[in-house]
Amino acid sequence: MESMLNKLKSTVTKVTADMTSAVMGNPVTREFEVGRHIASGGPGMSWRIYNGTKKSTKQEVAVFVFDKKIIDRYQKFEKDQIIDSLKKGVQQLTRLRHPRLLTVQHPLEESRDCLAFCTEPVFASLANVLGQWDNLPSPVPTDIKEYKLYDVETKYGLLQVSEGLSFLHSGVKMVHGNLCPENIILNKSGAWKIMGFDFSISSSNPSDAEPKYVCKEWDPNLSPLCLPNPEYVAPEYILSVSCEAASDMYSLGVLIHAVFNDGKPVFQVNKQDIFKSFSRQLDQLSHLSPGVLSQIPEEVRDHVKMLLNITSNVRPDADQMTKIPFFDDVGAMTLQYFDSLFQRDNLQKSQFYKGLPKVLPKLPKRVIIYRILPALTSEFVNPDMVPFVLPNVLLIAEECTKEEYVRLVLPDLTPVFKQQEPVQILLIFLQKMDLLLTKTPPEDIKNSVLPMVYRAVEAPSTQIQELCLNIIPTFANLIEYPSMKNALIPRIKSACLKTSSLAVRVNSLVCLGKILEYLDKWYVIDEILPFLQQIPSRETAVLMGILGIYKCTFTHKKLGIPKEHLAGKSLPHLVSLSIDNNLNLNQFNSFMAVIKEMLNRLEAEHKTKLEQLHAMQEQQRSLNITNHMNQSEEAKNTPSPATQVRDIDEIFGGSSGSAGVNGKENGSSSTASQPSRVSLTLEEKQRLAKEQEQAAKLRSQQPLAPQSIKPATTTTQAKDLTNSLLNTMTSVNTLSLNSGTRTMPMQGGTISSTFPAGPTMGGMGTMGVSNGFNSPMGFQAGGMGMGMRPAAPGLYGGMATTTSTLNFSALTQNQCQNQPSKPTDMSALDSLFTSSKPKVSMNQMAPKTAPGATAPSPWINQFGRGQPSQAAPMQATPMGMAGVQGGFGMQANPFFNPQNFSQPVASSTMNTGMMKQSASVNNDLKDLFG
Repeated sequence: MESMLNKLKSTVTKVTADMTSAVMGNPVTREFEVGRHIASGGPGMSWRIYNGTKKSTKQEVAVFVFDKKIIDRYQKFEKDQIIDSLKKGVQQLTRLRHPRLLTVQHPLEESRDCLAFCTEPVFASLANVLGQWDNLPSPVPTDIKEYKLYDVETKYGLLQVSEGLSFLHSGVKMVHGNLCPENIILNKSGAWKIMGFDFSISSSNPSDAEPKYVCKEWDPNLSPLCLPNPEYVAPEYILSVSCEAASDMYSLGVLIHAVFNDGKPVFQVNKQDIFKSFSRQLDQLSHLSPGVLSQIPEEVRDHVKMLLNITSNVRPDADQMTKIPFFDDVGAMTLQYFDSLFQRDNLQKSQFYKGLPKVLPKLPKRVIIYRILPALTSEFVNPDMVPFVLPNVLLIAEECTKEEYVRLVLPDLTPVFKQQEPVQILLIFLQKMDLLLTKTPPEDIKNSVLPMVYRAVEAPSTQIQELCLNIIPTFANLIEYPSMKNALIPRIKSACLKTSSLAVRVNSLVCLGKILEYLDKWYVIDEILPFLQQIPSRETAVLMGILGIYKCTFTHKKLGIPKEHLAGKSLPHLVSLSIDNNLNLNQFNSFMAVIKEMLNRLEAEHKTKLEQLHAMQEQQRSLNITNHMNQSEEAKNTPSPATQVRDIDEIFGGSSGSAGVNGKENGSSSTASQPSRVSLTLEEKQRLAKEQEQAAKLRSQQPLAPQSIKPATTTTQAKDLTNSLLNTMTSVNTLSLNSGTRTMPMQGGTISSTFPAGPTMGGMGTMGVSNGFNSPMGFQAGGMGMGMRPAAPGLYGGMATTTSTLNFSALTQNQCQNQPSKPTDMSALDSLFTSSKPKVSMNQMAPKTAPGATAPSPWINQFGRGQPSQAAPMQATPMGMAGVQGGFGMQANPFFNPQNFSQPVASSTMNTGMMKQSASVNNDLKDLFG
């Protein structure tokens, strides 16, 4: 790799050094910049061809350089001969001016090292194209190596050479004398130009009708650069030392043969024995075999055979050759017409340009780009011809690559973008706007193309505005969104509002409707729809155009109109337009169809929204209720110390009202009288004072800490409470046993249990006993209150007692009534009663569970229901604890079951058996508590 780079570096350095050394010091370099070596040509391929530019105008040129180093091997007089021959050829070429001759831009300049002159831009010599690469740079340029002549190029090239010879023979009275491939130059456009007039011969009598040409005798001792190419010279030039115009025609015949045979002439000449070779060639030409011309096209084969005839009079002249059918090719004629355009008037040009689009597809791209396109763009200076030339230029641009378009087409189109007259120019550009926007660079679109569109929209001519508005939707997808939003749409809106032409206004609305899909939804809602309400006219076409924009926006998947805009702006505007008097029935129906469709969607969307909101509200409400219930459950499951005190009060206290309530609920009222006390004895007062002290001690204890209560689990706090209650109850019972009993008849009321309850309901008589915490003890029955010690069937076994027990309901009566139904763990109280052995059987004391009621706690079953006293039967209404809830209530707890507290008593024996009942109760208490 390194060796290859070094080789390339040395080659480039050598070529650059050669070029620099060859041209340096030549006066040509003062005016022209010499570029790279591109080709070679001229007699003996001795001229190196470089590309270059003129310093003052930056015009592209070709610089021909003859380096004198290549003739260093010759003697001085030979060098002088060679230099003189070369100078003669260039000077003659400089004097001659014809489209078929190479145009000289700067005359020959000589320096110590080289000869140099400048011509029109050149691609290569015909010899280079045909494969003769002498004096070319190394490596050979790719464009020359891969260059292949198209048929149209060959035909038109030969036609151009024939026309050049015709000019020389007829116009100048000159014989070229060395017509060969190295003296045919292909310029930048591909045209074939003649050069190499080193051996040209002018007529000795130019004024005469019959010119005479005097040639020199062939001198084999001269340098090859001082002699014409013998393979293309006519036989008479060598053998008879004569020449005429027909001699150049022979050279043309050999040239045609070489073009169709890869650069090979008809015969190979031995330059060492030129005369013998020509004698042999003369015999072959007399009997020319058909195989020699087999590669030449058939339509020109006979003419080439005539050109190679040994008799000069038989050879066709140059003018005749230009008219042969071989050159009647459409492509060749088209190219020929382009070369003669400067001779045509505008009418002829316009007719030719109109038919050119049919011919262009038949021509090779290289011919179109390098031959036809420059001729077309040169007509842009003529405004009248632009509408005829521009369609062809844009047609060629479609076949170009983007790079070719930018390099070859766009520079010539840029000035035309600014032309507004004639109006057809804008129309043609607008019709090809997709091409321009696709291949033109963004910067040029912004600076040249879009300003032309804006000018067309704002043009004073309504015709241009209509055409522009009709064409804009076809290329709207190629316009950048910022340019469309900020420049194009505002101009269309302005044209619609300011114009006095109905056609322009309607076309503006149609144009907006077609380009809606390329716009943003909110831009349409904020800019386009409000603009519709600003349109002043109420013509039918305008109204339908407005309706169309509303409908397109409403139904388009990408756009759409929000329901707020529909309700507030769109529907009111459409409804007001729908009743315009200019509308007919079908148009009114169109309005109503769109309005109904909008209303339906508005209804559906808003209804869906409300349904969703309602569902969300219901869901939120349900969540709130659930959260509230969960919080309530948590509050129930975590009792406070006050709640625990109330639960204990419910266990050991009650009010007489409970019995009254339950009695009323059962639909029965008691008429049995209860014994009452008239006054308290001293012993009773002492007992009550002790009860107060015990209650005060109980209240002074620390409240129970809140804990989650588990069934059948005894907590430390519950155990301590049990011991305290045991001591208290023992003291109370002792006082109760030692106290005497006094009875009084009772009348009308329910018997209060040992646990006082709340007041009775429904006007029932109540019977209460003061325990030191309540108000003064008394029973109220039928409006009469009296102090008494009631007799009951038992203490815990279903009997009532006359003993006044501690009452906690005074402390927590109000709170207990509001407590939730939470079962209270009574397992801690089991030890309170286990030490006492009842004298009755367990089966007799066990209460029966009511149907549907919860089974009582296990420890309650240890105590049977007390036997009713035979001496004191009594009838009582069922009782219940109205102030106690939960599992330790009137169903689950036998203490609050009315059936456990009621015994059948005959109402007639209530008063007479009171004392016997009291004595029986006292005996039972003694047996129960030991």
